[in-house]
Amino acid sequence: MGFMLHPQLEADTIWVGDLRVCRVLLLNDSRYVWAVLVPMRTGCRDLTDVPELDFAPMMEEVKQVHDFIKNMMKPDKMNVGAIGNMVPQLHIHVLARFKDDPAWPKPVWGHSAAVPYADNGAEMVGKLRKMLV
Repeated sequence: MGFMLHPQLEADTIWVGDLRVCRVLLLNDSRYVWAVLVPMRTGCRDLTDVPELDFAPMMEEVKQVHDFIKNMMKPDKMNVGAIGNMVPQLHIHVLARFKDDPAWPKPVWGHSAAVPYADNGAEMVGKLRKMLV
């Protein structure tokens, strides 16, 4: 059985595109620029579950997305995390934080309900797809 995206990630995100190792998603919350990278490998729950040959390229992809968002948005702080307490499939959050965002300076997880993009994230997805080329 090949790679399948966890249903909760499918429900909460918008597909941006695929890199060599990771699927890049946009969290459907218009208050944040929040990418989620999911290694397209089966059975990965934790970082150390990623096959050794894919680990360094995966981390390069995380850095690529991180740097792209940082350069595009000029945030006060970038957050990167692989928490995974609610969704067992390994996924890595890359999130631009601003001092005026709704959760600052606390974590965004569990802060408040998401505010979905009105246009299904079309503008932000378009911006993020530029990094995939």
